[in-house]
Amino acid sequence: MHRSPIKHCRNCGTPVIYRVPDDGDTKERAICTACQTIHYENPLNVVGTVPHLGDRILLCKRNIEPRKGKWTLPAGFMELGETTLQGAARETDEEAGAQFEMEALFSVLSVPRVGQVHLFYRARLLSEQFNPGHETMEAQLFTEAQIPWDEIAFRTVRETLQRYFSDRRLGHFQVHTVDID
Repeated sequence: MHRSPIKHCRNCGTPVIYRVPDDGDTKERAICTACQTIHYENPLNVVGTVPHLGDRILLCKRNIEPRKGKWTLPAGFMELGETTLQGAARETDEEAGAQFEMEALFSVLSVPRVGQVHLFYRARLLSEQFNPGHETMEAQLFTEAQIPWDEIAFRTVRETLQRYFSDRRLGHFQVHTVDID
């Protein structure tokens, strides 16, 4: 994982050391040398949608790094105090300015290399009018044949789109779980 290690206790500011706690845990953790607080580092949740209208999918062209100028599904980090569904809806509103109705969970993708879990819900678009926020250069509908596959920002998005179109051809959507090394 590429995240920076914890250096100081979040409770008292004292430097931490990394060791296996004495409580039966089996993983090395950041432990405060003063107050003995154990700091757990857990994956971040990325939540988003697969917004669809007929045979088309809504993609957003990123106006921020990483992968500025590449296409993605509307998604972002989940906030404290919201459910995965609420977060996915918020991100779709912020990034695409779309009118939509949330549907079922579609894909759960684990990306341990970067400490993330991505969850995508299907979302039925109610309009072709979009009002993208500052993180998006442009929001556009694509058929499967029109998807700019070489310009997709993230592997999680590519994997989700491939499974979406496959399920759509089969006429049945299921929940997909994918591990990305």
